[in-house]
Amino acid sequence: MAKTKKRRKASAFVLDSSVALAWCFHDEANAYADAVAARFPEVIGTVPVIWHLEIANALLMGERRKRSTESNTAQWLGQLSGLPIVTDEDGLAHTWTGVISLARAQNLTAYDASYLELAMRRGLPLASLDNRLKAAAKALGIAEFKP
Repeated sequence: MAKTKKRRKASAFVLDSSVALAWCFHDEANAYADAVAARFPEVIGTVPVIWHLEIANALLMGERRKRSTESNTAQWLGQLSGLPIVTDEDGLAHTWTGVISLARAQNLTAYDASYLELAMRRGLPLASLDNRLKAAAKALGIAEFKP
């Protein structure tokens, strides 16, 4: 009788841009971020719509501040686009309700609150390097992603 391999369902988590940017900029390298990266492709990163703009803006600012080059940006975007990262399109419907309420209650930007709202709505842990965002997540009972 042949043995069959059981496929494990990939676990999902909310991926904050701070973690992804630590993969891109050497001066932001971080052991936690590296551990998160090492879990791909067995895990699925879930991101709010704003994530793509945050990444694009940070990479562009890195070029302008001479932290990276246009070639680095192209390389990093290629690597990021190859990862199992899915965009939560449904989050837009919660922007003017859940996100803004969370931002007020937790004294965060609407951008950061979008990660909290997504984690709460989907029941997912959060991977972040942002201390204020992590503190707000903890206060709300959102689990930290453990790579």
